[in-house]
Amino acid sequence: MRILIFNGVNSKKPNTASCISGFFESVLLEMGVEVVIFNVSDHPIPIFSEDQIYPSQPVKEMVDMFQSSNMHIWLSPLYHGGMTGAMKNCLDWLVLGSSDQEPYLSNTRVGLVCWGYGGNSASGIDNMRTVANTLRAWTLPYAVPIVMETFYEQGTTEITQSYKERFERMIYLLLASQ
Repeated sequence: MRILIFNGVNSKKPNTASCISGFFESVLLEMGVEVVIFNVSDHPIPIFSEDQIYPSQPVKEMVDMFQSSNMHIWLSPLYHGGMTGAMKNCLDWLVLGSSDQEPYLSNTRVGLVCWGYGGNSASGIDNMRTVANTLRAWTLPYAVPIVMETFYEQGTTEITQSYKERFERMIYLLLASQ
């Protein structure tokens, strides 16, 4: 069993996304699950173009990584009501698997996490859910919208117990039928 953590933040600096992906990775590894992390900032994925007949090697590797993972956890900050553009661009490249026997992300279970200030991150979850379902993935009915004002323990960069429990519940639900 292999879980892909898809970090949609285009930044190499430590940030909320790296904090969240680190938490998921440590819990999953402790459970004996193989974890692969795909950070959009670490891969030279070009802007999607239907005219590009021969996709680059990084694109082919990304598509294979996404399709060969049993489950995904998608992480994105809220950007104007949705996921980041870099994240969406990566997902657009999954069209390369449209003619496969099991196209796109057929039957892949996906957990969704989005964060923002002011409590509007649920709209980012809705956006990611729409794209995942269009790619034939099955999204968990449970997602984690994060209100940034309540995410970290006061004055620290430590995730609050409440959010740790929510992430652990997501992991449980992802793995429940395995």
